[in-house]
Amino acid sequence: MGRGALGLALCAAVLAVMPAVASASAHGCDPIDPSRCLYPWPNDYFRSHGHLALTADMMPRNASGVGIDPSDYNWSDGFSPGAPIITKVPGLDTPAAMAKTGVVPVTDVARSYDANQPVVVINARTGRRQLIWAELDSNASTAANTALLIHPAKNLREGERYIVALRKLRDANGGLLQPSPAFRDYRDRIWTHDKAIEARRRHMEDIFWRLKRAGIKRKSLYVAWDFTVASAHTLSSRMRNIRDDAFAQLGDTNLRDLKVSGAPPKFTISKVTLFSPCGSDGCKDGENDAIQRRVEGTVQVPCYLDQTGCPAGSRFKLDSRGQPVRTPGNTTDANFICNIPRSVSSSAPGRISLYGHGLFGSASEVNSISQLAIASEHSTVLCATDWIGMSGGDIPNTIGILGDLSRFPTLADRLQQGMINFLYLGRAMLNPKGFASSLAFWDPHGPLIDTSHLYFAGGSQGGIAGGALTAIAPDFTRSVLIVPAMNYSLLLTRSVDFDPFASVLYPAYPDELIHPLLISLIQTLWDRGEPDGYAWHMTDDPYPNTPAHTVLLHMAVGDHQVSNVGTEVEARTIGARLRLPAVDPGRSYEVQPFYGIPPITRYPYHGSALVVWDIGPLRGNLGTPVPPITNTAPRLGVDPHGLTGREVSAQLQFSEFINGSFVNVCGSKPCHAAGWAGP
Repeated sequence: MGRGALGLALCAAVLAVMPAVASASAHGCDPIDPSRCLYPWPNDYFRSHGHLALTADMMPRNASGVGIDPSDYNWSDGFSPGAPIITKVPGLDTPAAMAKTGVVPVTDVARSYDANQPVVVINARTGRRQLIWAELDSNASTAANTALLIHPAKNLREGERYIVALRKLRDANGGLLQPSPAFRDYRDRIWTHDKAIEARRRHMEDIFWRLKRAGIKRKSLYVAWDFTVASAHTLSSRMRNIRDDAFAQLGDTNLRDLKVSGAPPKFTISKVTLFSPCGSDGCKDGENDAIQRRVEGTVQVPCYLDQTGCPAGSRFKLDSRGQPVRTPGNTTDANFICNIPRSVSSSAPGRISLYGHGLFGSASEVNSISQLAIASEHSTVLCATDWIGMSGGDIPNTIGILGDLSRFPTLADRLQQGMINFLYLGRAMLNPKGFASSLAFWDPHGPLIDTSHLYFAGGSQGGIAGGALTAIAPDFTRSVLIVPAMNYSLLLTRSVDFDPFASVLYPAYPDELIHPLLISLIQTLWDRGEPDGYAWHMTDDPYPNTPAHTVLLHMAVGDHQVSNVGTEVEARTIGARLRLPAVDPGRSYEVQPFYGIPPITRYPYHGSALVVWDIGPLRGNLGTPVPPITNTAPRLGVDPHGLTGREVSAQLQFSEFINGSFVNVCGSKPCHAAGWAGP
């Protein structure tokens, strides 16, 4: 995700939080898991008449007793396609119990399909098993506070209903665990005088019937429940509607055909810096051997948030359909920085690419990236803007969100506005009447940029958010995502970057058993601003009025900041193929490495691809181990997160990919990055 100078600011915020355990009201909670309200999650028990039906009484409360506002959640017609499925199973709360039970682990997701697998997720319509893994929350301090987490290893399908079935669960001594009394009433057909329980019985019988058809016996069940995944409309319609409205204001309504029409966005050039080549005694101020010119300014973008200028802390104002309403005339000035390499000229203009920065960073990150071979040797003009919602300017608002998750829509909504900012910057770059018409982008003989094609590249957070941007982009069809992944509810605890955020969030919500619930809950909203909600349409199943896209994923083995398993889930979901050989023997914790990701079998190859880069096993002060198999962050060895993207051969692959084809730059071996510490 990328590191920033966050620790002091975030840790200071802890002092403002008064820890005290808030009790949860039992009103509206599901009795089949009485451990905490909203367990098990996700759960159609909390859905009614086609939408989530969460109430204030159900929602977790912070240390000050303030409950999370459910209103924005209730616009959703279902649950996240990728967030963890969570329940509490007393007795199944230690590694020994997990081993005795035989739960499908992250090291062997193929066991999802074992005939007697005790943890099963099936599609209620088709009866087919879902590829998953299950784990305990390793961040809990006691067994009593340890939840069971079930992760989709490939995203669940939009709009589909799924059934979760746990059966033949055992404790650490091998003893068979018994279900809750409420679930036993349903499983064993024990009739009650409780109207609420009996009103649900018909629905539960449907679950048992569908499980029987899938070969799962009723009497073997410890618990079972169902949930419905949100539709494409819920997940992306806000983003697509504001995109279509924004481009219509430029006079362009047909976004699928890749033809630029209408006017460019209005832009202002505020600064042009010309660099001289470095002297023999090194580079001094005003000198740069890679960059000849830096152009800075702003692009005027329609603002769809509820405050003038779209500042941090603003959010969508919604109409009766749950769609954003723009205040007439409200705009924001999106900053930009463009670097023109010394290798380009008007006779050989540079390719143009957007660039997405790292976690809570800024557009200025492009200045260092433009020193690399992708720009200087491969003649790419990189332009960046702040990824608002999760940029440096959003840190104070993020601190406030961590103390009161009712404010989370301000992050998710501003991320969507940030995507509009990127798309408008891209249109200003691509439209011949945009940047190419400004003398800031000319040499004495003509434009320095080639406006025939636009591309996208992003690293870390830019690689994560760039997946969502790619799915709705009208002006580029090829993206390079460096150390990317998706689904922050999977990534957070597996990243060292979460440490300072957890130091604020956890004291604000001190009940350990609800920590994984909080992270899964907010994913419902986060999906609207990150690729977990867009992944099914990122490549070969484009949204209406949107072209298809092709994506290159670069993963770093043992990444300390962006979890490898999150990259694999993304690759499976978008249909990327794996470049082989992927890793050396011993450089994967998986029984079948990269299970479910089909390999590239022939060249030339023109589709989406996953390439694994490795700096090697830990040897002395070099290399890094494979990541832990728990939901915790890798911390040993060298963090490869920022190293593999700087590899010269990786940048050659990047360059050839945006030209239209995938090139194997590693020959017959796995891809080794600089500093390889292997044999």
